[in-house]
Amino acid sequence: MDIFEFAMDKEKYSELYYRDLAERTQNTGLRNILTMLADEEAKHYQTVEHMKAGTPKEAADTPVLANAKKVFAKMRKAKEKFDFHMSEADLYGRAVKIEEESKRFYQKKAKEAKNPVHRKILQKLAQEEDKHMVLVENLRSFVSRPETYLENAEFHHFDDYVDGEF
Repeated sequence: MDIFEFAMDKEKYSELYYRDLAERTQNTGLRNILTMLADEEAKHYQTVEHMKAGTPKEAADTPVLANAKKVFAKMRKAKEKFDFHMSEADLYGRAVKIEEESKRFYQKKAKEAKNPVHRKILQKLAQEEDKHMVLVENLRSFVSRPETYLENAEFHHFDDYVDGEF
C-alpha cells in the first residue's frame, strides 16, 4: 500500500469513527462538534486523494476550533444537565490517540517528502490533526465532567489555535 492509500484509509477511518460517536450521543451540541470533525476528516481524505492523483490542492485552515468554542459557549448559556458515562470518555480517549497518530504520520511524511508542494500539504494536515487532537481532548474532559468543564470555560485553550476569530 502506498503512502496516499494509507493516509486515505486513516482519514476514512477517522471520519467513520466520528460519525459513529455522533450517532451515539444524545446531546445536540456534542453531535454537532463530532459531525464537524467527521467532515474535516472527509476533507483531509479529498486533499490526499488529490495529491495521489497528481493534482494537489492546498489544505486550508479550518475553523473547527472556533466553531466548537461557539458550541460550548452556547451549551454553557443553556445550562442543560448532562449525563455521560465513563465508556464515552474512553471512546474520546481513543479518538485522541487516533488524532495523535495521524499528526505524527503527517509530520514524518512531510519530513520525508521530496516534493515541496506535498511537504507543505502534509505539514498543514499535521497542523489540522493537532487542532483535532486538542478539540477531542477537550471533548473527553467535557464528557468526564460536563458541568465543571463548562463552568470553568476550559475551552479557552482553543484560543492558541484559533486564528484571530475570537
